[in-house]
Amino acid sequence: MTSKLIPKSPAEVMVTRQVVPNVITTFSAPFWRFGRIRIGGRGTIVRLRSGALAVFSPVALSDEVKETVAKLGEVKYITALDIEHHIFLGPWHAAYPQAKVLGPEGLPEKRAKQKNEDVPFSVIFTAKDRDSTTVDAEFDSEFEYTYLPSHPNKELVFNHKPTKTLIEADLMFNLPATEQFSKTGESATSGFWTRLFTIFNNTNGAATGQRRFLWYAISSGDRKGFNSSVAKIDKWDFDRIIPCHGDVIETGGRGIFQKVMAWHLATKKAV
Repeated sequence: MTSKLIPKSPAEVMVTRQVVPNVITTFSAPFWRFGRIRIGGRGTIVRLRSGALAVFSPVALSDEVKETVAKLGEVKYITALDIEHHIFLGPWHAAYPQAKVLGPEGLPEKRAKQKNEDVPFSVIFTAKDRDSTTVDAEFDSEFEYTYLPSHPNKELVFNHKPTKTLIEADLMFNLPATEQFSKTGESATSGFWTRLFTIFNNTNGAATGQRRFLWYAISSGDRKGFNSSVAKIDKWDFDRIIPCHGDVIETGGRGIFQKVMAWHLATKKAV
């Protein structure tokens, strides 16, 4: 099934970009949800002040990606941002075995059931310990983070405080995935299912489609918990949003986040 989700030769269509020079690098590539919906995929590397590298939602580990990583520094942290964003976790761990691997509860069991590569997790976020789990002093000095067990995909969301950059996977989309399909020679919006999915996963205008999708679908299982997590993120100081799916929101990200999450924030404030 993976062959239907990712390109055969990722290196040929991957866009490598320094979002923040010498600090944040992104790797953007095509990705097809269910093998047909063009949502794109993105891995992000943050270079800490210590020189250590934190990798979020790792992408295909091509020779070109390895060369970029080697120029940036030493990989010390690799994070699967949810139970869906782990396809390339095995190759990254094999290449950088000294790195701490972070992920949400349920992912180790899912990977074992799927017979994926054995990856030892250093930090597993759980609902029980969501407010007390830490990584280490080096990592925690630059990031604030939270775990959303209320999200169907068990989301981890991080804010890199020095650059005011929110890094997330499936909490919020910013379709169409223009950058991620820019080297394919194909439109990021082609196909009926892609256009339909984009209606419910963009940030244009009042973002009514995505508001409805989050309210009636994503948060329906535990809306109270979801609202609480959204309210926590809203207290963070961030301006940029790097989503895994869709284009990077370079500035004004907190306002866009508040717009998309308006119903959840209003409900939380009313309680």
